[in-house]
Amino acid sequence: MKRYVILISGRGSNMESLLDASLPGECVAVISNKPDAAGLASAAARGIPTVAIDHKQFASREDFDAALAAEIDGYAPDLVLLAGFMRILTDGFVRRYEGRLLNIHPSLLPLFPGVKTHAQALAAGVRLHGCTVHFVTPALDGGPIIAQAAVPVLARDNEVTLAARVLIEEHALYPRVAQWYLEGRLRLDGGRAVLDGEAPAAGALHVPAPD
Repeated sequence: MKRYVILISGRGSNMESLLDASLPGECVAVISNKPDAAGLASAAARGIPTVAIDHKQFASREDFDAALAAEIDGYAPDLVLLAGFMRILTDGFVRRYEGRLLNIHPSLLPLFPGVKTHAQALAAGVRLHGCTVHFVTPALDGGPIIAQAAVPVLARDNEVTLAARVLIEEHALYPRVAQWYLEGRLRLDGGRAVLDGEAPAAGALHVPAPD
């Protein structure tokens, strides 16, 4: 059975969606850079080993990433899942896990990388917003896209309402992608995400809907 590790920084709602999905693998650890991350307690309640490595205790980003990598490697995971892990990772760390490091980002990349994505979407006036699961590369939120889910942006939306609708899709999309990887169907090949047996969706989404 393949093994995976989840990295979090906060409440861990995407972590919980992964754990609730009965993935074809074993979650061998949940690791956070914040000792008070609420998701640690949630994971521990499920009997999953948890570790906190406080990034504030390290003199440099490189030192923290080295300690994090050493901890991860102790669990010998096949897959590392970033689930709300709010750290910019060094190139060396990313390359260490190349092809087995995934992230979910709350926008339709390449639009709106970084933080405050929902505010960015509202300010830009886009009609569609959503989330993206991608392989992690040294380019911030710039790795090969695996899958995306979109929601309409409504005239009455604010950051809270839009974020809530996107989060529902995050919780559905991330476990699906993790399952593909753990089943051996998903891989990084020549800088592109390749999914065996991919079935393209039919039709198109129009927002606003045509009369």
